[in-house]
Amino acid sequence: MLARLARFQTPSLLRSVVQLVTTAAPYAASIAFMYYAYYHLSPWISLALALPTAGLVVRLFIIQHDCGHGSFFRSRWANESVGSVCSLMTFTPFALWRRHHAAHHAIWNNLDKRPGGGDIYSSCMTLQEYEALSPLRQRLYRAALNPLVSQLLLPPVLFLLLYRIPFDTPTAWRKERITVYLTNLGLGALLATLIVLLGWRSVLLVQLPVIVLASIIGVWLFSVQHRFEGSLWTRQPEWSSIGASLKGSSWLRLPRVLQWFTGNIGFHHVHHLLPRVPNYRLQACHASDPAFAETVTGLSFWQALRAPGFTLFDEENGRMVKFPPRRSSRVR
Repeated sequence: MLARLARFQTPSLLRSVVQLVTTAAPYAASIAFMYYAYYHLSPWISLALALPTAGLVVRLFIIQHDCGHGSFFRSRWANESVGSVCSLMTFTPFALWRRHHAAHHAIWNNLDKRPGGGDIYSSCMTLQEYEALSPLRQRLYRAALNPLVSQLLLPPVLFLLLYRIPFDTPTAWRKERITVYLTNLGLGALLATLIVLLGWRSVLLVQLPVIVLASIIGVWLFSVQHRFEGSLWTRQPEWSSIGASLKGSSWLRLPRVLQWFTGNIGFHHVHHLLPRVPNYRLQACHASDPAFAETVTGLSFWQALRAPGFTLFDEENGRMVKFPPRRSSRVR
């Protein structure tokens, strides 16, 4: 399979440049019009434009993501340069995120190599592990994975605050730590210039809604790509990259307009199978092999919205499940 699909890994300079221009230019125009609407039309019109502008930020993030995999351009310098510039729009330090994401690609859906720390998006607790927790720890874990917390409250905290410091980063990752601070300097200079020219209130009311919405959409996309009802998590002896790609990654069947805004990342099984495939070739790669449609779990948009409710992996039955009833409820 991999040999047949390898041809899709070659980036096209023309398609990459066109995608970059047709994403960055609408983003710049949309942000500019939000400021115009704020001052000359209505702040509510400006706020209404935050959602499509956030969609463009998500698309820029997919370009940054491809640059991190070295798949957007053939040149390493071009990938690093474009990825670093995109980081000023996505509020995501390029080099640090790239290294953490590379670690994700090495261990996804592997129950024996789950990331430590407070990463609730790349990890997954088993039902048996959850039931062995004390009642207090169960409540805390439930609270952390409550969709209101994990999908709405935490994403802005992650992108606005945690990405401003080299959190969960080994001291040996010196380059990654430095680029966090360089990204902060770039963001600070950009925002300070906007404040001087336009005033702090308008900058706050234009930039903040955009990045908050973009972070929520981005984290939701990342979550449903590996934790959904049909997702398979395995132990190391049974784990393989091909098996985890086909059984542990979703095929998110979005409406065409949402597929455009999300840069085809819904074909996530293809991305994990062949990370060097540029986002604009993912759909063609998927369509070239009928086995994908037969093997991979497809999620509609509405199924994906419900996917964060599946929080635990039941090892005995080999499926994702929701939280069981609280102990107090069972006692009654």
